[in-house]
Amino acid sequence: MKAWPILGILIVQAVLCLAHWFLYFTWTAFWWPLSPAATLALKFGLIGLSIIFIVGALLGFRFTNWLVAFVYQIAAVWLGLLNFFSCAAVLAWIIDFALRFALPGTAHLRARPEVAGALFVAAILTGIYGILNARLIRIRRVPVKLEKLPTSWRGRTALVMSDLHLGNINGVRFARRITAIAKRLNPDVIFIPGDLFDGTKAGPEKIAAPLFELTPPFGVFFVSGNHEEFGGSTHYSESLKHAGFRVMHNERVTIDDLQIVGVPYEVSNYPLRLRHILMSLHLRDGAAAILLQHVPTRLPVVEQAGVSLQLSGHTHGGQVFPFSWVTRRAFGKFTYGLQRFGSLQVLTSSGAGTWGPPMRVGTHPEVVLLTFE
Repeated sequence: MKAWPILGILIVQAVLCLAHWFLYFTWTAFWWPLSPAATLALKFGLIGLSIIFIVGALLGFRFTNWLVAFVYQIAAVWLGLLNFFSCAAVLAWIIDFALRFALPGTAHLRARPEVAGALFVAAILTGIYGILNARLIRIRRVPVKLEKLPTSWRGRTALVMSDLHLGNINGVRFARRITAIAKRLNPDVIFIPGDLFDGTKAGPEKIAAPLFELTPPFGVFFVSGNHEEFGGSTHYSESLKHAGFRVMHNERVTIDDLQIVGVPYEVSNYPLRLRHILMSLHLRDGAAAILLQHVPTRLPVVEQAGVSLQLSGHTHGGQVFPFSWVTRRAFGKFTYGLQRFGSLQVLTSSGAGTWGPPMRVGTHPEVVLLTFE
């Protein structure tokens, strides 16, 4: 099993190297003639940038200090710009191909610098917009009706805070902002369906300290996501338990007659195991049941078990274009929003934080305030 992480790292690094080669090929083709010194600087600069994200991520899993955080932040911003530069490069070649038919002879070659310049400036501006947009956390208010909802819960509110990704990008100040929003909304209960942490070595007791001030009447419930598993889910869970959070692990609790169920990310990967756990809880025998499960998958299993509402995150809505297409292909309509699967309702939040590039283009960061009707 230890070979799988290594294989994954190698695949990601290969993709990054290919993307940087494509940028080099495009820049040297469109911005010509480059001097030998400029060509050499571009070549070595892109070689260094091609490995900086993997290096920063691996350092973040092993160490926690300001230098590691700084390296990772630079790498993450560059990763986002690389995405938009790659899109610009693809468009540059498409436009160049079209100009071959629109302009006589080799006239399209003379237009290459202007075409590339305009597209790459647009890519930089898109990256800047993405960084600013990722800092503007929205509050989405969603009314929800559940069958067999206890009468005492009608009119009460629940705050869903998914995918904060606390770590080297979203630090203590980010946690303070989320805490301030939560205090202002004053929910009756708070649900955190995974990826509260980014999986880095950054100490959870310190980085999440502002969140520990939250004391809603019915508590704070948490299940681990895939990023908690990157950094060792037990490490994070112990810190949260010590702070008074209810860390859900294949269990059901009842709060004022409402059933709350939580399964960690590792369980949701195995449908038979998930089915066994949910069926053993006999959810159909009681009132409405809310399931915290990080990924909006295994819905037939969840519906059959008698869950009323599943709360998920994970997708980020795609976070940055064009990855919104990828998530839409993977999760369909359950990529985002409140959707229905038979008798089951599924709420997928785009999350408040970011992973990788600290940018959002085509999506928005959010927390969700549910009102039970």
